[in-house]
Amino acid sequence: MPAHTLLDETLVAWRDARLGVIAEIKNIPAKHFDFRPTPEVRSVRELAVHILEVAMMMTGELTRPDTNFRRRPWPQLLKLYAKPAYDAETRAQLLRLLKTQLDDGVRAFRAAGELSLYQLIEQFDGSLGTKFTWFQHGIAQEMYHRGQLTLYARLCGIEPALTRMIRGG
Repeated sequence: MPAHTLLDETLVAWRDARLGVIAEIKNIPAKHFDFRPTPEVRSVRELAVHILEVAMMMTGELTRPDTNFRRRPWPQLLKLYAKPAYDAETRAQLLRLLKTQLDDGVRAFRAAGELSLYQLIEQFDGSLGTKFTWFQHGIAQEMYHRGQLTLYARLCGIEPALTRMIRGG
């Protein structure tokens, strides 16, 4: 069904980004789940947890009537929402959580309503922006990390899921 409102379009974009992340994580075998290109960067597993923690915080904060990203330091704000992501231990649990968190998030944004997303909020840097602006940031963050996952797949000798899909494989 085509999107008819800005909220519909934003939720379609988020679903597309998340399904891409899920496809790339599914594409990386469990034996590579702790792969990291260098010691100082996140592993595949840690990227999945990070995507979830930001999405959980984003959903929780952007669907509140009194959003203020500066009410707590960033790490505390993440911990406020992301316990399920931190508790997930297996690849299967993280994949399931990536799907259910998206579904729960879509419901939460629909319940909050489109008008609520035009509300001005204080962002992490102290500037004002709409909730819609930060929602787009959250979607971009997932796409950024999807790109990392495709690179990780290549470094493990695996063709990325998106490349295979484009080729028709």
